[in-house]
Amino acid sequence: MSVKTLEILEQIKSLSLNETAQLVKQIEATFNVDISTPKVIQIDRRDENQEQPQIQTEFDVLLVSVPAEKKIALLKVIRTVTGLGLKEAKDFVESLPQVVQAGLNKEAADSLKQELEEAGAVVSLR
Repeated sequence: MSVKTLEILEQIKSLSLNETAQLVKQIEATFNVDISTPKVIQIDRRDENQEQPQIQTEFDVLLVSVPAEKKIALLKVIRTVTGLGLKEAKDFVESLPQVVQAGLNKEAADSLKQELEEAGAVVSLR
């Protein structure tokens, strides 16, 4: 602390309880503050202002890999899910990793993931 602050603190220490209470009231009026608010409430207000963690609501289904022996079964699923033709689906499966569908809710993404995994693919959600 600075010398000036220490001097003020020493002067405050010498005040009576009544004088200290009057000083606090004058400081509140002069600086337009209210020091009677408990610190717990101030902490709660600070917590309210902090950004809440975002809960992910949209998922992308990412096709990571396909074993060679499962490629034909997976092509059928990819064609059904995406509406691609045979050549486009084949190109899609051969250029992994690829997003099969994006922006799905949790249930739809899990369902699609399960369907692709049953066909033999390695799938992840992001």
